[in-house]
Amino acid sequence: MSNHPIQGLMSTAMENLKQMIDVNTIIGDPVETPDGSVILTVSKVGFGFAAGGSEFMLDETNQHNGQQSMENTHPFGGGSGGGVSITPIAFLIVNSSGVKLLHLDESTHLYEKILDLAPQAVEKIQQMLKKNKQQQHEQNDRENSFEQKKDDFEI
Repeated sequence: MSNHPIQGLMSTAMENLKQMIDVNTIIGDPVETPDGSVILTVSKVGFGFAAGGSEFMLDETNQHNGQQSMENTHPFGGGSGGGVSITPIAFLIVNSSGVKLLHLDESTHLYEKILDLAPQAVEKIQQMLKKNKQQQHEQNDRENSFEQKKDDFEI
């Protein structure tokens, strides 16, 4: 496969993505204030990329001198696309008194923490449900055992 059409789509898309990816995309260019503080913008960056294609086999036969020959053409159809999302989330402020991270939206910061804790919460709930189910089975076993002993005494 020396030069397939999908290679052209992939290389074009990857070259354009490489041009967009830069440290200044995530950590913005520094801004120096008159008092000597340096402010950097911190952004959340999301990249999406997709490419695909298909070759179509044509079942055409040509008649040449009474013989059939299969034509080896494979039409190609394909496409690629990408998207970028850049959302500023905080400012990093560096001055003589130290370094401070100032979130733009505290609720966004809270949502991020909640999303980070969500898998642990789901795991805890599953453990609680499993424990409850196990206790229910043990209770049913005890009740069945009690009923069996009660029936044995009545006979």
